[in-house]
Amino acid sequence: MRKVRPNSGVLLQSRCRRAARRGDLVFLVKAARPGFWTTSLWFYLLPLGQKNVWFSPSFWLGAFYVTLPLGLLIYGWNDLADAESDRHNPRKGTFLFGARGTDEQLARLPLRIALVQAIFLAAFIALLGAKAALWFAALVFSTAIYNWPRYGLKGRPPFEVLNQIGYLLVFVLSSWLNDVPQLPLWAMVFGACFAMHSHLFGEIMDIVPDRLTGRNTTATVLGSVPVKAIIATFLLAESALVFGFFGDRLIAGFLMLSALWFVLDATVIWRDRLYRPAEMRVFLLGWNALAVLTMPYVWLTATLTH
Repeated sequence: MRKVRPNSGVLLQSRCRRAARRGDLVFLVKAARPGFWTTSLWFYLLPLGQKNVWFSPSFWLGAFYVTLPLGLLIYGWNDLADAESDRHNPRKGTFLFGARGTDEQLARLPLRIALVQAIFLAAFIALLGAKAALWFAALVFSTAIYNWPRYGLKGRPPFEVLNQIGYLLVFVLSSWLNDVPQLPLWAMVFGACFAMHSHLFGEIMDIVPDRLTGRNTTATVLGSVPVKAIIATFLLAESALVFGFFGDRLIAGFLMLSALWFVLDATVIWRDRLYRPAEMRVFLLGWNALAVLTMPYVWLTATLTH
């Protein structure tokens, strides 16, 4: 008997649908910026020093949340607000630095962000009660006031830098989910400074696309060399905090060396020259490797918990 072959048009449509689904999945993961997940996990582990949390479902739920779901909210929302400048940004469209979505992908993104957050909101309310809803409200508020069209803090330096204090919510969530005390005040101050100097470094990388689209940031207003000096000042302050209040020579020493690096960057190496995309990748991959390597140290020493 003669074999009946499937309709080639149907097969082609099926393959196109599968390819589109794969493309959408890749876009969602890129929008959550995996290159920043190690920083979120480092923050999440900081309050948990020497605590046996490894067999706790709550711990793993929170650890997963601060990677893809949290990244999808804060960075995916940012991609919606930055759609125009991202078209001119050579570091976008990667797993390290975030997505460069099509108009169709961006149009579907808000619903997908909301659905993912709703799932975790329900799970955290079941574990923590009403305070989980307050935590989500604070998270959404800090993200909204940064990205809000026309009136958001994103284009209002230096408030876009101060907005990064919202990353302290990761410390709060970790302490609640794992039933440990909140970090001491000066550890919180260290975390806020760390988030702000990291954001400024990102602004230096984005200085050209931001200027092309007319966005004001601290970096576009002051220029890259003064901002590198500000980053060095933040790092020196962080080093003093860690050594003065917690006596941790290793982390304080690393922060001191990082401050020196930015001084050399601003005065000798790059000065006001732009970083190339390959150099940006090296910087972020190096930080990711360092964050992973220091996570065991942070947990074993409980260095900033008391």
